[in-house]
Amino acid sequence: MKKLLLFVSTIPVLLWGCGGGQTGELIGVQGRQLWYQPDPYGMLYLPMGAYHMGPSDQDVPYSQTVQAKSVSVQAFYMDQTEITNNEYRQFVYWVRDSLARRILGDEVSEEFLVSEDQYGEEIDPPQLNWYEPIDWNSDEQREALAQMFYPDHERFYRRKRIDTRKLNFEYYRIDLREAAKRSSREQGMTDRSVFIIKDIIPVYPDTLAWVHDYTYSFNEPMTRMYFWHPAYDHYPVVGINWKQARAFCIWRSQLLNTFLNSMGGTMVNDFRLPTESEWEYASRGGLKNSPYPWGGPYIRNANGCFLANFKPMRGNYIDDGGFHTVHVFSYSPNEYGLFNMAGNVAEWTSNAFDESAYNFNHDLNADYVYEAKDSDPPAMKRKVIRGGSWKDIGYYIQTGTKTYEYQDTSKCYIGFRSVMTYLGRAREDDLTQQTHP
Repeated sequence: MKKLLLFVSTIPVLLWGCGGGQTGELIGVQGRQLWYQPDPYGMLYLPMGAYHMGPSDQDVPYSQTVQAKSVSVQAFYMDQTEITNNEYRQFVYWVRDSLARRILGDEVSEEFLVSEDQYGEEIDPPQLNWYEPIDWNSDEQREALAQMFYPDHERFYRRKRIDTRKLNFEYYRIDLREAAKRSSREQGMTDRSVFIIKDIIPVYPDTLAWVHDYTYSFNEPMTRMYFWHPAYDHYPVVGINWKQARAFCIWRSQLLNTFLNSMGGTMVNDFRLPTESEWEYASRGGLKNSPYPWGGPYIRNANGCFLANFKPMRGNYIDDGGFHTVHVFSYSPNEYGLFNMAGNVAEWTSNAFDESAYNFNHDLNADYVYEAKDSDPPAMKRKVIRGGSWKDIGYYIQTGTKTYEYQDTSKCYIGFRSVMTYLGRAREDDLTQQTHP
């Protein structure tokens, strides 16, 4: 009888153990492949670290806008150079072609739109078909696309040019900070659509910045040629306001993640503008207490050559080897391999400007953001720029110098570069996956 009871009691255990091949132990979901962070093209890996954020030299203008603060920054990627004219032009062309496909899909052929997904489900509204080529010279398509060009009375010598006022980028983002508020997390919230923000941004650079930034200065050739001429392809893009720089990062994120998804890959973190704590950490290149990306305190090398594109001496734009902007791979990189973290063009960061921000910023990934509204006073629309530019004196190209510009303004001396947060703690952790799956 005891043997019979023992046999009967073991039946459920055997049946449970055979179901789905389970072992009864906590082993995690099986069959998941090892994954390693791919290095984004044109970006360099920066390891996590801690440093003293703030001035490494005297406060020359006595502006009292920065203080020394110890902060820690997690690992991330950063563009090796400032975003170039040609790289930003890819964004402009994408917006141009998406507008053309939308027009052609409505007026010429439905082949320019995708109305069903891979499962045969209807897509509403339809998506753009990027595999259907645009023939700008065919009679039918040329007639439909005529609305994209300047009207006859606005043309110069009858030249047919795209109306850049129509190149608008529509994008969405999720306001995670608003969603994280306690009032937004109460029981009974219906959906997350209230946190999805839609925006439409004109993407074409303000090429007139070269003229309106300087009175009684001849810069018309730069306005006419700088953004589109091949001679300037590898120069930093300028005339970009803060919102345009952010829109570029969002577009770049969707471009990469859409491709990875189509190839069966895994999505990665979004591209974005750097926080000013990330920017300064990257600029220092591991030299934690030096005033310049190359160290210091000198701004010349052993041969007497200036080490950045700025305004040396008493206003001489020539002696440093530059004039306006220069090629993004000019001068020597810092210890992280980043070019022109001092001079050439100042760079947008993601942070709002506040003189007291260092007093209340957290010491973990220090960050202060504010989404300014159109109705806000100008002081609320200030964004931090870093690095100084070709028109700035030596103080502004120091690693710890902080200044600002208004988010809706575009200047011929401000550009930007993107960053991406590293997925994981550190790159060396990838090696442990091989021995401890």
